Amino acid sequence: MMDFSDALRAIKAGHRLARAGWNGKGMFVFQVAGSRFRVNRPPLLGIYPEGTEITYQPHIDMKTADGSVVPWQPSQSDMAAEDWEIVA
Repeated sequence: MMDFSDALRAIKAGHRLARAGWNGKGMFVFQVAGSRFRVNRPPLLGIYPEGTEITYQPHIDMKTADGSVVPWQPSQSDMAAEDWEIVA
């Protein structure tokens, strides 16, 4: 088990992490690497002209219990928790 500081370092190192206290099966968070690409489809097409080069910043996503992937923002409970674990 680890605290959030250790968990964040592990996420940045490429590990998948979950909390023992989460009640959804199969849920975990992971870092999405940054990248650069050219806009060629919605929703960015319509915000930027086609072909505009975009910098996609690294961020953390969550695989949810239903198998979806969503952007993730830690709650205060997540940040105070000491039940973080690396997921195989």
